[in-house]
Amino acid sequence: MEKSLPLPLEQQARQAAPKSHVRRFLWIALSLALTLYWTFDAVHGYASKQSSSDSALKAACSQPAALFPTTNNEALQRMWDYLSTPAFENASIVRHSGAVQVPTQSYDDLGVIGEDKRWDVMYDFAAYLEATFPLMHKKLKVEKVNTHGLVYTWEGSDESLKPLLLMSHQDVVPVPDSTVDAWTHPPFSGHYDGKFIWGRGSSDCKNQLIAIMESMELFLDAGFKPKRTILLSFGFDEECSGRQGAGHLAPFLLERYDDNGIAAIVDEGAGMTTAWGTTFATPGVGEKGYTDVHITIRMPGGHSSVPTDHTSIGVMSELITAIEAEQYPTFLAEDSPFLGLLQCGANHAPEFPKKIKKLLSKHVAANTCKAKPDFLALEAAKMGPSTQYLMQTSQAVDVIGGGVKVNALPERTTVTVNHRINIGDTPEHVWAHLTELAKPLAKKYGLTLHAFDGTKEAALSISLSPSETTLKVAPITPTSIDTLTPYAIIAATTRALYGEEVIVSPGMMTGNTDTRYYWNITKHIFRYGPGFDPSWDKGMGRIHTVNEKISAVNHFNMVKWMTLFVRNMDDAKLE
Repeated sequence: MEKSLPLPLEQQARQAAPKSHVRRFLWIALSLALTLYWTFDAVHGYASKQSSSDSALKAACSQPAALFPTTNNEALQRMWDYLSTPAFENASIVRHSGAVQVPTQSYDDLGVIGEDKRWDVMYDFAAYLEATFPLMHKKLKVEKVNTHGLVYTWEGSDESLKPLLLMSHQDVVPVPDSTVDAWTHPPFSGHYDGKFIWGRGSSDCKNQLIAIMESMELFLDAGFKPKRTILLSFGFDEECSGRQGAGHLAPFLLERYDDNGIAAIVDEGAGMTTAWGTTFATPGVGEKGYTDVHITIRMPGGHSSVPTDHTSIGVMSELITAIEAEQYPTFLAEDSPFLGLLQCGANHAPEFPKKIKKLLSKHVAANTCKAKPDFLALEAAKMGPSTQYLMQTSQAVDVIGGGVKVNALPERTTVTVNHRINIGDTPEHVWAHLTELAKPLAKKYGLTLHAFDGTKEAALSISLSPSETTLKVAPITPTSIDTLTPYAIIAATTRALYGEEVIVSPGMMTGNTDTRYYWNITKHIFRYGPGFDPSWDKGMGRIHTVNEKISAVNHFNMVKWMTLFVRNMDDAKLE
């Protein structure tokens, strides 16, 4: 748009009212010059902003050089060489297979530890670890927290260095009896077929636990003496929200090391994958929030031969339909790790979609308004649900119950709706949304609405209440590589092991890990499974379902990564 002349010149023009052709020519020339100046200024300003946007995009996702330990000796070199020998690989397969064979299943309805006998299998697993890794149990401090939580402490020589904490969990999701015959190999056999180790927990996540233990045992055997204290913390009920395991372990360690007293945490999480013609490592630097919402409808009962027009089951069905009909918005918050992954793809992946790259450039140039469609997120979501739900709060109606007899009207119907909350969203927003959906139904059927007011249920009502495991979106881990940060060491260690053609990018978890309890102990939390087998890039190895398995090469590489990372962290003077 052209700019109007400044008011003083307009006034002068009216006052002058040039009569001669010369004056009129001079006035037209002046007007044209000013118009051209302001037009050029506007165009140049836009071009500068666009150039700045392009530069910002190109500057994103810079990569650190591969990092190798600076200190070395013959024993540590022999240890490193040993990790690539058949002797180590065969022994490692046996150790991991043995761990899978202990059926450490955790259930949502587990009772009190010491009373519910289903917990007792954890004694067997602890005994297996002690027999398999004797040096650790002889030379390190081993503590048990809330009976089955395990803490190993290897004291470093330099008390000024914050400790490194490596984590995993001992438990696995249950295997339903009805699915056992669908497994290629029995779910707790730990069968090795020459390429894969099969069984529940083989990739979620006893592989990470055993890899950590193997690296520590080998370090002890090699005479390694760490400067930085190394801590291991293994929960035992992560698969049912971790309240008994990590829920006790985190306060135990927090009391000992104080707020922000740990240098970094590495726990299970996102790994490595190939996308857009490039291999990406995506350590999780954030994870979504969580809330289960329990809904109960209480309505009059009676004999089914004289039914009411609508039962509690029918009304609940209507509410479920309303819930599923309205999805949460898809958007990318400015601090979303997935935005970082897209920037990495745009800069480093030859097959990165051109349309997304164009939208990404515009997204960088402006602050996206949440009230308007986020076209970048909507376009990226077309890649599939696993991508979509990195940018959207999910909802899943998972549990329902109602009615007790065919000739009795159901007086009580219940539903649980699971939500994983997007970065930039909150549990309170989810609760408000569900409340708005329930209001018209309560009015329609003459029911009282109790929405998140502390009333779990009442006669003739719709009641909504949150679960005890409600969780806000996790704090985002810093990902700068301008200085020697834990993220920079994670990235540089990964590129040292797998090659500098691997691009390390911020990743995000759609689910939650035991790290939910450790937010206060460090700002540097990484949910990362660093094992990788380039010949079998199939994601997460069918975790939580039939035929869970892991490539043996993936497991060997995880042990190698752990040994490199521990030594790189030990050498580091963190900023």
